[in-house]
Amino acid sequence: MLTFTDIFKKSFLEGYAGVDLSAKQIAIVIFFAVLLGTYIYVVYRFLTKKTFYSKSFNISLVLMSVITAAIILTVQSSVVISLGMVGALSIVRFRTAVKDPMDLAFLFWSISVGIICGAGLVEIAIILSVIATAVIFVLDRIPVVAAPIILVVNAAEGADAAIAEAVKKNARAFEEKSRVITDGRLELVYELRSKNIPELSKGVSEVHGVTSVSVMSHDGEVGF
Repeated sequence: MLTFTDIFKKSFLEGYAGVDLSAKQIAIVIFFAVLLGTYIYVVYRFLTKKTFYSKSFNISLVLMSVITAAIILTVQSSVVISLGMVGALSIVRFRTAVKDPMDLAFLFWSISVGIICGAGLVEIAIILSVIATAVIFVLDRIPVVAAPIILVVNAAEGADAAIAEAVKKNARAFEEKSRVITDGRLELVYELRSKNIPELSKGVSEVHGVTSVSVMSHDGEVGF
């Protein structure tokens, strides 16, 4: 005699019966996941501007699409497997920090493509990839305010006034960020904007008492 619990379990499993997937359907889904993952690989390779390009991260984008698509296919095949997979994936912890926000965007793009392909909506994955590429290209071409220049000057103590005057002549705007005095030596750090860096460096280096001039730029946050 069936108890209420047995009847509930039976009705639950029958109501969420798995989808029978043929080998052809699985192959098509995996093929498009690989194809779109490779497309993301190419876009990331040509659009990334980091000095140290990470090929391993780029390859992981392709694998992420394929693996995610395979997981979605597995979830569709059986409700029991899907519940077990949710429990298994919940204990996974990723501790690698994503330093560049664009890396996070590409990672989410790759996972989304895998999910959409696994759900059988390949057309949406293709449209998403085309739109994402267009948005990246358009926004990447929009000019932004140039990052300020960092000027580091080492000189004899007492030369700060002359240095500031030389910087003022060749910079549109400048601000002293740091001043260090050690054993009669002075180190000044300026943040400035200038269109003529060679003239700026030459003018500062000609100040009496200046021993070295360093000019640096950065690709960090820009203040408007």
